[in-house]
Amino acid sequence: MDLFEKTLKENLLYQGKILDLYRNEVLLPGGKEGIREVVRHPGGACVLYVKDGKVALVRQFRYPYGEELLEIPAGKLKRGEDPRLAAARELEEETGVLSEDLTLLFTLYPSPGYSDEKIYVFEAEQGREGEQHLDEDEFLSVCYLPVEEAVSMIASGGIRDAKTIAALLFYTAREKKKPE
Repeated sequence: MDLFEKTLKENLLYQGKILDLYRNEVLLPGGKEGIREVVRHPGGACVLYVKDGKVALVRQFRYPYGEELLEIPAGKLKRGEDPRLAAARELEEETGVLSEDLTLLFTLYPSPGYSDEKIYVFEAEQGREGEQHLDEDEFLSVCYLPVEEAVSMIASGGIRDAKTIAALLFYTAREKKKPE
């Protein structure tokens, strides 16, 4: 069975600074018409940086949830921006770590039911310490936790951010497969 849904009409409801909201009419695989509400987002990039067995995390208040979260450094892509450049920029801005040696680990689809956002998850192989360059509306603190502790925090609910969970689990699974 072909599962493709054909867009019949796009209706822009809201155009914002970081996202656009559409209410689209679609043709469903069975031949009936349906409605899809879609958030269009330019995407994001994040960086897993591990040094001496410790992962760089940032703690920041996330308004939609009304709480502070621990996350790997991340940020929104500018429209058309190379995700690798955005990842390097965010790592430096948020932690002060400069790295040009970034490897794409995977691309994450955080909310495929209603958003086209893609998050590009990179790993910084090497970095050198510099200074933070936070945006004027950005307030966060940096901490380095042992990877094992960070993974334990996933199980206990101390880390709930999806991109951070995915990156840490990917990293630990890969490390377990490496020959000693």
